[in-house]
Amino acid sequence: MTALHKSWKEALIDEFNSSYMEGLKAFLVEEKKNCTIFPQSKNIFNAFDLSPFESVKVVILGQDPYHGMGQAHGLSFSVQSGVPFPPSLQNIFKELVDDIGCPFPRSGDLSHWAVQGVLLLNTLLTVRQGEPFSHKDHGWERFTDQVIRTLSEQREHIVFILWGTPAGKKSILIDERKHLVLKAPHPSPLSSYRGFFGSKPFSKTNRYLLEQGLAPIEWCSPSER
Repeated sequence: MTALHKSWKEALIDEFNSSYMEGLKAFLVEEKKNCTIFPQSKNIFNAFDLSPFESVKVVILGQDPYHGMGQAHGLSFSVQSGVPFPPSLQNIFKELVDDIGCPFPRSGDLSHWAVQGVLLLNTLLTVRQGEPFSHKDHGWERFTDQVIRTLSEQREHIVFILWGTPAGKKSILIDERKHLVLKAPHPSPLSSYRGFFGSKPFSKTNRYLLEQGLAPIEWCSPSER
């Protein structure tokens, strides 16, 4: 696995030195011998590299990476520029337009959110090509739970955006006296009409950040404002 930002290494040093992480590394080595996994090794910790620990203002929690060729690049819900938008991302953009009036984005690359402190975190950080949830129960869940727990304990005034039932269950890891938790149905076509549309996560996030004296997130794409 690739290196990641120094601030995260320091915050999660016990995790990286743990036996379960060694087991996860060994599992991924074997997986790479036998199949294609996403994202590429250099992008597994992309979310952490773009959003250093002390810079995180928002966490958007996804499930596992996209499992199609050329899609995943280490940021939840994001795809690389030029890649067609998956259905969930299309619905996120529809809500973005309705919520705060951004033009509909031309690129699905959410890196411009990440560099502002939006940690685009999946509960699993790798997946086999064409096999969703194929890297479940090999250690990633324990690692990403600790990411959420550490942010909750060591930071203040973070907005945690939890879409869907599995993400919503992670609220038990978050101290809601110090942070804002926004829950809604998942943006997938199967559940988006059950309350994702109209949930206004982008405006609610910025309102909270401003109330805490923090700069809001520029959600609209830089080239499309």
